[in-house]
Amino acid sequence: MMNQRAKAWAGWALCATTLLTCGLASMSTGVEEASAVPSYSEYQQKLASAADLKAQLAGASADLQDQIVALDDLTENQIPAAQDAADQAVAAAQTAKEAADAAAERLQAAQKDKADLEAKIAETGADYDDAKAAVAQLARESFHGSDASKVMSVVTNSSTADDFVQKMQADAAVTRSETNAANDAASTLSTSMNRQQRLAAIEQEITTLKKQADQDAATAQKAAEDAQAKQQELEALRDEGDQKRQALEAKVAQLTDASAKEAAEAVLIKSQIDDYNKQLAAQQAAAAAAAAKNATQAQDAPSSNSGSSNSSNKGSSSSGSSSSSSNKGSSSSSSSSSTPVNNNATASGMNYSVPGNCAPHSQTCYGHATHDYSSTYPWSQCTWYAYNRRHDLNLPVGTQFGNGADWANSARSYGYLVNNTPHVGAVIVFRRGQNGASAQYGHVGVVEQVRSDGTILISECGARMMGKAGTRVIRDPQNYQFIHY
Repeated sequence: MMNQRAKAWAGWALCATTLLTCGLASMSTGVEEASAVPSYSEYQQKLASAADLKAQLAGASADLQDQIVALDDLTENQIPAAQDAADQAVAAAQTAKEAADAAAERLQAAQKDKADLEAKIAETGADYDDAKAAVAQLARESFHGSDASKVMSVVTNSSTADDFVQKMQADAAVTRSETNAANDAASTLSTSMNRQQRLAAIEQEITTLKKQADQDAATAQKAAEDAQAKQQELEALRDEGDQKRQALEAKVAQLTDASAKEAAEAVLIKSQIDDYNKQLAAQQAAAAAAAAKNATQAQDAPSSNSGSSNSSNKGSSSSGSSSSSSNKGSSSSSSSSSTPVNNNATASGMNYSVPGNCAPHSQTCYGHATHDYSSTYPWSQCTWYAYNRRHDLNLPVGTQFGNGADWANSARSYGYLVNNTPHVGAVIVFRRGQNGASAQYGHVGVVEQVRSDGTILISECGARMMGKAGTRVIRDPQNYQFIHY
């Protein structure tokens, strides 16, 4: 059975594996890590300041303006700040837990040493010299062994074979040799302390370790409570955001001023993307928990020659079943209520609606193979997010499109419509180095809103964002390629 420490590490090792092995799996299939803009905070560029937003909402009532601005502040400022605080608290709690686990293990080891020593004292007495006995046994084993030079050096310190033979002719000589070797070892290794002295030292160490373990356990408990409190604060803000958004959706739909409606819809979309973040996080946690449970069951299961081999292969694979399972789990987003507001944008050559007409995670959609059985995009990468978001919108997307910059050409090869015209739900493809995209991998995102001034609002993710999507405005969409269906 796995001990508590091993189980704790299994869970965190799984998280690390989710991050690392996906990348290895991707490289093995030619799909490299595709990062986006440098940081999460930079991702969260505001659509406008509160004053600018209110100016755009001039066609709405003052009360509605205030409600929309409040939701925007909640989504853009309060929730990200709460998310950062929760992440930091979780990291601190894990560090404290690891310290507490380590202290508890040291205490358990010392207590076992004490129990073992007490058993030896009961068996052979408190004055028995373990060091001499151990080296004497070594001398006897060496004497009967095949390594003559080792016998001469360790047992008798003889320099020649003749000298060795003379010293070994009598039992007394052997006994003296054993005793001399034992005394030398005890002196050199400082292990001449008798059992009673060692027992007293262990008991003193246990007292110190017990105090440290109690302190570390209390610290870990406090850190866990703080993390839980921060997470509850985050969830409360998100619940508040959901309520505000739901209350606003009907009112925004009734706005007659086009500019105000468009600005309000953008605020709603950003709130919806935050709700989508919550779904992705829940799915990732569920996948990690399931994988950890499977790993624990595999560890605890009775082993046999064939079973042990299979379990080992599964556990040690950095780019095989472990990675594939992780990708499947993180790609399991279902169709949800967090659908972007459809502003009925149309474009020449396209005839599809959002949400689309494909079943979630179907293997084919609009006649295109989507290969949902083996997503190869690493967790939190832009490609991972675009893949999941398109599935959430019931739109097709392949699992073998490569790095972000390669998606347009890959999609064309699969028969997808690719052009320079944005559409809600389309994948936007960034060239390498374009507008903050990785100079090596490029970038992809998903179009959430096509606006009357020619700009578009997109959602996107990246390596440093740790699975949290953000939004930003693209002001020159004509310079990008878009994947449709």
